[in-house]
Amino acid sequence: MALPPNFLDELRHRTPLAPLVQRKTRLAKSGRNWKGCCPFHGEKTPSFYVYDDHYHCFGCGAHGDAISFVMQAEGLPFPEAVERLAGEAGLQVPKATPEAAARERRARDLHDVLEAAQGAFARRLHLAEGAEALAYLRRRGLTEDTIARFGLGWSGGGRGVLAAALKAEGITPQQLAEAGLVREREDGSGFNDLYFNRVIFPIRDRRGRVISFGGRILGDGQPKYVNGPETALFSKRRSLYGLDLAREGAFRGAPVVVVEGYMDVIALHQAGFGAAVAPLGTALTAEQMEELWRLTPEPILCFDGDAAGGRAAARAAEAALPLLSTERSLKLATLPPGEDPDTLVTRRGPAAFTAVLEGARSLSAALYGLLAEGRPVATPEQRAALRHRLAEVAATIPDKTLAAEYRSALLDRFFATTRPPRGGAGGFGARAGGAGGPGRRPVAAPHPRPAISQARTRGFQARALLAITLHHPWLLPEVEESLASLDLGEPALARLRDAVLAWLAEGHELDSRRLMDQLAGTGMADLSTGLLRDPGLPVAAGKAAQPRDALEAWWHFFGLLRGEAELEEDQAGAQRAWEEAADPVAQARAQQRLIRLKLTLAALRRGEWAETGGEDGMAAITDGHGHG
Repeated sequence: MALPPNFLDELRHRTPLAPLVQRKTRLAKSGRNWKGCCPFHGEKTPSFYVYDDHYHCFGCGAHGDAISFVMQAEGLPFPEAVERLAGEAGLQVPKATPEAAARERRARDLHDVLEAAQGAFARRLHLAEGAEALAYLRRRGLTEDTIARFGLGWSGGGRGVLAAALKAEGITPQQLAEAGLVREREDGSGFNDLYFNRVIFPIRDRRGRVISFGGRILGDGQPKYVNGPETALFSKRRSLYGLDLAREGAFRGAPVVVVEGYMDVIALHQAGFGAAVAPLGTALTAEQMEELWRLTPEPILCFDGDAAGGRAAARAAEAALPLLSTERSLKLATLPPGEDPDTLVTRRGPAAFTAVLEGARSLSAALYGLLAEGRPVATPEQRAALRHRLAEVAATIPDKTLAAEYRSALLDRFFATTRPPRGGAGGFGARAGGAGGPGRRPVAAPHPRPAISQARTRGFQARALLAITLHHPWLLPEVEESLASLDLGEPALARLRDAVLAWLAEGHELDSRRLMDQLAGTGMADLSTGLLRDPGLPVAAGKAAQPRDALEAWWHFFGLLRGEAELEEDQAGAQRAWEEAADPVAQARAQQRLIRLKLTLAALRRGEWAETGGEDGMAAITDGHGHG
């Protein structure tokens, strides 16, 4: 019994080709692909190339997929090669049962039915009855070559025309119904056409086989576009329009672009963008994204420049996050208002769409704007809600290191966007427009000291806090969220903080020496060791400080850096987290943070932590005690 095509496709998908080939020959990266000496004939100059889903030797002509490679390299027959790969991939090879054989025959029959229907639709487009449909396609700027390449057709304007056309080929109405071309009437008296008075767009799988059709009505009827129903061959959530052609385009280096509709895909291919695809009337699904990543590690999602396009981009971004890895992501491109890819390339030429693609932003750069769009941030509650949302979204990324990077990037944007600039004349915490800002207790300006500025003092506070963190990483689980929220003022210190949080997310033993080794391995040795050797650091920042003193000093500097208004936001957020915690562990952690924030805010309000003018004052606060 021949194996089902769906099973073989899944087996190939689960068998990365490069690692398989590397068992027999050494490969080296060559762009997105791999190359090496052919394992099937002796050669000194590499001419054997391994791509995403096939290999090819330009010396001896060897060519095939994962199954072919095992057959050639091991001298195995097809069934044994499949058995071996299936065992490694965790798949069960389908057994030769009468039911399986019947399903195989039915699938083969359905492909034959759909191919016959596609031929009938294409022929009818060029008959007198298809003149209006052909004129419509030509008005849209399509050439004869493009029409033929995409297999476009015409359904006919009469009832039952497809069944009549295919009857001579021995295709029955029951087969048409199983292929999703007609629907049986509820009373059982016959069948109704699914495509009537419509321009026909064949939908193909990645191997180029017709699996369904889409249709656009001519005139003002509704719905304007329809897709075929779910069948044994066709699943909307697993299919992409134009995927078979996009595979070839991506192989030749074209950018993989996801647009909205049939005509967008066709117009882009005709304009030279040979790797354009579209979902089938739905938002992008996880299965469709997996198909895209098989073509390229960073496909470009192209959206309209209006509010609906922004919402679609936000949905796609959030759907992609749980699937991200360090090897695959997305880019987001925005069209000019009022344009779609079809109209853009038709009216303004390929260069206009190239400019859109060149302006595409990485997912990490675009995500904050998508999540913050339409969310007010005028009150502490609103800002805390947005911050909670940002952290929640970042946490959906499975890779902990990557999740920490996204969280840091989102929070950096959050603080840069929502925090008013600090004033210079009002001391720490002063806001533009008056010392201390509206609703805050005025802080007396320090005695002028030309050598010490507010920025210098904040820099000392930030360095002291980070020094405590580096010497005492055991406190990170308690302070992680607070550390991530801080504006450290200096980009170098922010990068050091982000590296520490990424290290924490990887689950290492919380040991200072291990942390310093990790930082040295990421190029931060000079920064981290230089920070710890600063002779002006307080006692509590030293390695010999007692745990209680180190922790209290950490919160001391956090309170000074954060400021009263932000501490109020933090406390409100911690209160909600404690009330909404779903399990005892999360609740205990939220409660611990809430208590610490309350104590920190109360101490700041009582003035126990004097906001002095410089390093001398900071050292005096902690000298001999290690805490405020």
